[in-house]
Amino acid sequence: MDGDDVHGTVKLVSKEGDTFEVPVEIAKLSNLVVTTLGEDDDEEDSVEIPLPNVKANVLAKVIEYCTHYKKEEAMSPITTPLKSIRIEEIVQEWYADFVNVDQTLLFELVTAANFMDIKALLDLTCLAVSVLIKGKSAEEIRRIFNISNDFSPEEEAQVREGQN
Repeated sequence: MDGDDVHGTVKLVSKEGDTFEVPVEIAKLSNLVVTTLGEDDDEEDSVEIPLPNVKANVLAKVIEYCTHYKKEEAMSPITTPLKSIRIEEIVQEWYADFVNVDQTLLFELVTAANFMDIKALLDLTCLAVSVLIKGKSAEEIRRIFNISNDFSPEEEAQVREGQN
């Protein structure tokens, strides 16, 4: 008994309406899925779980992560304080490569991991974001997160003075 499809599948439905049929054991990395399925472990084949906040391409990446985590190797826990600013020195190579994506997709993965309540994926994507902003100036961080500067030039000078 290798655990493959022992409990059937669940259908995860993306924002666009695309359906992904996923083995329950893999989908249950998401606490949202666990809560939705509840104690009704007999009829998972007919369960569809809408994920209105998760785009299809992002959901495909989330499923890729969960499948690797369950079938290949679980990710090393991320502990703080971080022992390095290099992701590949904190987690295995596959996981470091997984978050080596463009910034938009990375932020969408953070949002999906949070919405679907997948702690290990949320930890990994937040680690990648922290590495992305480490050592950046306030202006660079504002640009990364698309945040407008609401300080007047005088207020900004006052803040900079206080840091020295």
